Amino acid sequence: MVSHTVLLLEDDPATRERLQGIVCSAEGLQLLAAFGDVQSTLAWLAQNPPPQVLLSDLQLPDGSGIEVIRHLRRVSPQTESMVISVFGDEAHVVAAIEAGATGYLLKDADADEIRSAILRLVAGESPISSAIARHLLRRFQPQPEPAATASSLTPREREVLQLIAKGLSYNRIAEALQMSPNTVTSHIKQIYRKLAVNSRGEAVFEAQQLGWLNAPRP
Repeated sequence: MVSHTVLLLEDDPATRERLQGIVCSAEGLQLLAAFGDVQSTLAWLAQNPPPQVLLSDLQLPDGSGIEVIRHLRRVSPQTESMVISVFGDEAHVVAAIEAGATGYLLKDADADEIRSAILRLVAGESPISSAIARHLLRRFQPQPEPAATASSLTPREREVLQLIAKGLSYNRIAEALQMSPNTVTSHIKQIYRKLAVNSRGEAVFEAQQLGWLNAPRP
């Protein structure tokens, strides 16, 4: 079976290790390298043949993954770029697509979904997380005002949601707010119920659409 080469750009060590494992375990995919910042990635690309697939986060310590997506679009138009990010708001999605991304997943996608999305990408499809797709479709449809409001969350739930948006694990949220992991889990279940979502990524996404979170730069 022909292997499709993959370059990974993700600054969080645990997430980078997880994505590396997904790529390396997938039949038909070959991981070339993995980096945690823009400049190391661009330096590697200057010395090596471009990958067939770029898997990239957006917000990085020294810039944006969009810089790398745009660079590859210019020097290697055949490279397929897919964003994997916790941020699925319209501004980030549109900016990534305009730069050349042909796929966009939220970070809480499971291993099978990520693996399948990469293979679909190289097969000519444009995988996109269902929560993002629903939002983009809703833009073209008349919608009633959302039932959820900022006041529907308790102050503690809003604190938890802010830390979820920063990508903290449940244990780190518990440490930051000086509560037990079980209490954090309870708050998160309430947040999911009130926002009518089923995952961390969807909770952050919906909160962004409602204007409850300050969106970082792309």
